Amino acid sequence: MYEYKVVQLREGLIGGKMSGDKLEKVLNQHADKGWRLKAITSVDVKGRIGPGGVEGVLVTFERERS
Repeated sequence: MYEYKVVQLREGLIGGKMSGDKLEKVLNQHADKGWRLKAITSVDVKGRIGPGGVEGVLVTFERERS
């Protein structure tokens, strides 16, 4: 049996452009806890300021339940 975790990364949190280094850090942090990358999905994320969204990604991890 598996469990899943979804992490949202917004462009604004990464400095205007999707940073490979930031994404790599997030992937490695979760890998250290036993999570395995399942999928990365591009999304428009609603921002706190203004009506428009910002680009972002949803990173989905899975691991076996203990």
